[in-house]
Amino acid sequence: MIDVRNLRKEYGDFAAVEGSTFAVEPGEVFGVVGPNGAGKTTTLKALAGLLEPTSGGVEVAGRAPDDADARGRLGFLPEESPLYEEMTARSYLHFFADLYDVPDATATERIESTLDRLELDHRDRPLGDVSKGMKRKVAIARSLVNDPDVLVYDEPASGLDPLTTNYVVEFTRELADEGKTVVFSAHNLYHVESVCDRVAIMNEGAIVAQGTPERLREEYGHTEYRVFTSVPVDGSEETERGHRTVVDSMAAVDDVRDSAAAAGGEVRDIRTVEPSLERVFLDIAEETERAT
Repeated sequence: MIDVRNLRKEYGDFAAVEGSTFAVEPGEVFGVVGPNGAGKTTTLKALAGLLEPTSGGVEVAGRAPDDADARGRLGFLPEESPLYEEMTARSYLHFFADLYDVPDATATERIESTLDRLELDHRDRPLGDVSKGMKRKVAIARSLVNDPDVLVYDEPASGLDPLTTNYVVEFTRELADEGKTVVFSAHNLYHVESVCDRVAIMNEGAIVAQGTPERLREEYGHTEYRVFTSVPVDGSEETERGHRTVVDSMAAVDDVRDSAAAAGGEVRDIRTVEPSLERVFLDIAEETERAT
């Protein structure tokens, strides 16, 4: 549904995005993560047809994203999404439905259904008088008024409280489960890990790694083993659970066990700590920095 091939976007002598290649299928959530300035927003704007690539290709449903048919099948949510604050949620969404030539009866049913799913109250209150979380929900509803096949969301939960953030993230997963193609960026890697089927990690305009969260952890992560012994051994620190030694292999665990036994003690517990996507991201970013 989305096909990106060697995408490059230059601003003068500066390449905001260079050589990005990925594809996203229907029913899939694809996350784009990276530090500020990594090229995430530029990539998403290119997908939405708001930026013309300097080189490379972008296709949405087999068409260029600025094609009229592609625009009709796409919903875009920018990170900053000012609303017409004198309008109510209902009138605002009907206004955008008219722009997409959605029939009135269909628009009413779709808008009310979407607002119900988003649990949005105060639908007839001016948008200038509602909370930021409610405004973000209205912006999400706006991206759905044309019933798009493809959704491109830039920081959909930006600036929201934890409860609303969790709701928005779960709603994103529900949309993919309905068969929609979803691409979104986020700084909260816990949410990315919980909802994304695959992830692209960007740094300095380039995709430096991509794959499922599981594959990224396996390929780039480092599993830790926390060994608790009844006696101190070299490199251990005392905790309430015992003397803890952190090692990175089962062979090293055996060495700790032997050291404890030689000192007249034993291993009381072993805890395996798998790398999080956030840890993997930080490790990859640091490696990229050292390589440049």
